[in-house]
Amino acid sequence: MVCEQLDASGGICASYYVDGNGGVPRPSGSRSSYRFEKGGGHWIFGSDPAVLTRIRSLSPVKTYRRKASVFLPDLDCYIPYPLQNHLYLLPARLRAKVVDDLTKSSGNGVVKTMKDWLAASFGKTLCELFFFPFHESYTAGLYARIAPQDAFKVPMDRAMILKGLKGKTPATGYNTTFIYPCKGLDHLIRQLESGCRLQYQKQAVHLDLKKKRVLFQDGTDLGYTSLISTLPLDVLVRISGARKIPTPDPYTSVLVLNIGAARGRRCPDDHWVYVPQSRSGFHRVGFYSNIDRSFLPATDRARERVSIYVEKAFLPGQRPDGNALSSQTQAIVNELISWGYIKDVEVVSPTWVEHGYTWQTPASAWRQEAISFLKGHDISSIGRYGAWRFQGILESMKDGFNSG
Repeated sequence: MVCEQLDASGGICASYYVDGNGGVPRPSGSRSSYRFEKGGGHWIFGSDPAVLTRIRSLSPVKTYRRKASVFLPDLDCYIPYPLQNHLYLLPARLRAKVVDDLTKSSGNGVVKTMKDWLAASFGKTLCELFFFPFHESYTAGLYARIAPQDAFKVPMDRAMILKGLKGKTPATGYNTTFIYPCKGLDHLIRQLESGCRLQYQKQAVHLDLKKKRVLFQDGTDLGYTSLISTLPLDVLVRISGARKIPTPDPYTSVLVLNIGAARGRRCPDDHWVYVPQSRSGFHRVGFYSNIDRSFLPATDRARERVSIYVEKAFLPGQRPDGNALSSQTQAIVNELISWGYIKDVEVVSPTWVEHGYTWQTPASAWRQEAISFLKGHDISSIGRYGAWRFQGILESMKDGFNSG
């Protein structure tokens, strides 16, 4: 039995459709609809042959080669991701400073936090130009007190950096290629759930560890012999009543603003763009329709529209609602218009991801203690938020297949 908290499966791994004529949600297949994702662009990267074969057997996919950039507003320039490997595009004065930083740095300083690691890895110039302001926004200010993690997202190869000061370097990173279902993530999820016994709107509010029962918000309960959970780990620990587990590690929430609009004259061709600073506080802009035209209304034969997602991070408890949400939404839209990314907005659809990114504090043992405690009570906490670590769709699906 699978119990789903929402009224549809997939969590943030889910497509939805919004009509351009007034912003009314429409079902899959509507020719006038934009396709969006609940948590922004979720592209499937990874190379596990068994999981890839399983995905392809469920839903046809296309393969794409990543095109991503860093936009530096103060210099009004785009530099291919990862920035540190394409420094030949920077002004000469900045390139000279980078070389000086790398020459002086021994890399032997004390590294406890993500900010420490960035400084030791890339030096003062690159950190001030991009890494510090970007991570300040991306982590909602936590980067100065959380441990270094997900280093594979920020490739660090000094030889490649020095080579990139002179000219182009090959694509690097964890997602140089990725796949996406031709019919949308919603089709893949429907195929996955077709073989399941599934109940919707079943929010777990308490675990009775002794009796092995789950109590739901609607007043019902279910017994279990063993339990597989993809709830965020801190939520699972809380509803289990495990008071001896230390204070949870932090997380950040993300406002994802999905936008359908006329394409602006300076709209990039990138799949997504990292932004170190913006007046309205967002850190990344993704372009669904630059990846695939299926994200646009089928009626857009002239290719004059664009489908965008924008990400802005928040600390827990800071979710904007009502007038605050309207104000922040308008600020983001206005800034994108001023940059020339969009014009004549048709649809603005905000979504909220409470647990957007999970972090660990230096020397924290909370994650390991929590997972071990739950395992001792026949509960497996899996997935991106259940395991409290960054992982993509493919690895999360692998967790599910292996656990099942």
